Amino acid sequence: MKFLGNVLATVIGIFVFCMVFFFGLLFLGAIMGGDKDTVRVKDNSVIELDLSKVTLDYGGKVNFKEFNYFETKHDGLIDVINAIDAAKADDQIKGISILNNESQLGMAQSKALRDKLEDFKKSGKFVVAYSNYISQRDYYLNSVADSLYLNPIGELEFKGLSSEILYLKELQEKTGIKMEVIRHGKYKSAVEPFLAQEMSPENREQISVLLNGVWNTVVTDISKSRNISVDSLNSIANSLGARTPELALSKHMIDKIAYEDEYHNAIKKQLKVKEDEDYKTVDILDYAKKVATSAVDYSVKDVIAVVYAQGEIQGGEGDVNIIGEGAVKRALKAAREDEDVKAIVLRVDSPGGSALTSELIWREIEITKKDKPVIVSMGNVAASGGYYISCNADRIFAEPSTITGSIGVFGILPNMNELGKNIGINAEQVATHDNAAGYSLFEPVSEDFKAFTLESIENIYTTFLTRVATGRKMTTEQVDAIAQGRVWTGTDALKNGLVDELGGLDDALKYAAKVAKVEDYRVENYPEYDKKLEDLIANFTGISMFQSREALLKEQIGEENFQLLEQIKRANQLKGVQAMMPFELKIK
Repeated sequence: MKFLGNVLATVIGIFVFCMVFFFGLLFLGAIMGGDKDTVRVKDNSVIELDLSKVTLDYGGKVNFKEFNYFETKHDGLIDVINAIDAAKADDQIKGISILNNESQLGMAQSKALRDKLEDFKKSGKFVVAYSNYISQRDYYLNSVADSLYLNPIGELEFKGLSSEILYLKELQEKTGIKMEVIRHGKYKSAVEPFLAQEMSPENREQISVLLNGVWNTVVTDISKSRNISVDSLNSIANSLGARTPELALSKHMIDKIAYEDEYHNAIKKQLKVKEDEDYKTVDILDYAKKVATSAVDYSVKDVIAVVYAQGEIQGGEGDVNIIGEGAVKRALKAAREDEDVKAIVLRVDSPGGSALTSELIWREIEITKKDKPVIVSMGNVAASGGYYISCNADRIFAEPSTITGSIGVFGILPNMNELGKNIGINAEQVATHDNAAGYSLFEPVSEDFKAFTLESIENIYTTFLTRVATGRKMTTEQVDAIAQGRVWTGTDALKNGLVDELGGLDDALKYAAKVAKVEDYRVENYPEYDKKLEDLIANFTGISMFQSREALLKEQIGEENFQLLEQIKRANQLKGVQAMMPFELKIK
């Protein structure tokens, strides 16, 4: 036995040594290879605007404290926008090529990028685009190009916007799995599919207004770029009148029908490069890293801090795509205590989430405002909890297509009492007091429990109204009239007083500098996320040791199906009262 014990101890020792050695090499690789030389841009180059890896505004800063290792990523939309801004004045850059773009950006992000490309064109440099197939979302961006190419057997999708919601009331009745819902707000339609089998008039109204508002922004911008009237664009969308390359060309939706090699030859001609030679290119993210690591003038003392709050509000430390009070509160505190920081811009892109976490961040903004101006810039969405953390800012900017509002709260509890009866499960409880047992998955929800939960929701809704009323200098009655969980576009939010100005992050920065009375300033991005060993491993392997099942599942069933499962998973994991936008809007 002792012999076997020694053998086992030796095997375990070798295994531990190998693990430590392996991850030690990974860490050394991070240190040695983390600061690779940035790309060298050659003369007469063209930027390739590949956006397939760009999804968030902010790439993030991470701090692996266990190893004293710090990393900054430069793959956010803000890095891309800054790179295009720098390219405008870079004599080595002659133009931008958008080749088979498959963007995952939201509407507000696409507009911000589109506006920056319009500005880039003012330099006299070209922007050209080519696609084998153009989705409606990509057409919105690509239509800014001087010349827009489509493959001879390609397609152009231009059909307007629609929304589909699955209603589950009868499914619950048939399966015996019921979602107990307690809410405030007649427009809080996040939970409507569990309560009805068809769409309510209120929900149909708000979705219709929202889709038309977003669509108006889309066609207005396309109309200016392509010199096609809005009425004509709507007619084309109604009849699918640009679905083939020939139809798209006849309606002036594109400029040329050509193959990719012909597209590249046209660029060579503009650059005066021979057809049998390759023209020089630089990937947008490589150029963005070059700009980010070399363009900052640290001799400029005054700073405007940009704190990014992007993703669902879930609490805890947070991450680059999850808003937690840990990282955000720490960022706000660091910015207000830094003497060089003269103002703070909170960039919000969130559908909401935990009401408690939203309150904690709201409080930190209240503290920060006493020392320095806090300006909010809304991205794709700043709704429900996303609006909660925005409402007390000194000024709020939103894009016309930003989705905001959704001032309402709800609670949702899965109940399997009927299912339990059907399959032979009986839950029995013993308690010392009337309300000691609380909520049981397999027992009917008691009227007392419903009353206490509704009381909690009403209290949070009242607090939410008060926060908005105080921040926006309105009465609670005025806020309640436009609240009730109703969702608004940025354009409509400006009309009803939920935001102050229409504009992007650049506009918010200019305003922040104005109120801080600074002319020459540099921008510093926050927050910095604290990471652990597991996160470091995932950073290099691409798969967390605790999440490999999810990665494999995504590979097997595809991205869209996986996202549907993730939505179901998130619904099951909701804790506490939620201030969450009622639906997710994706433009395709």
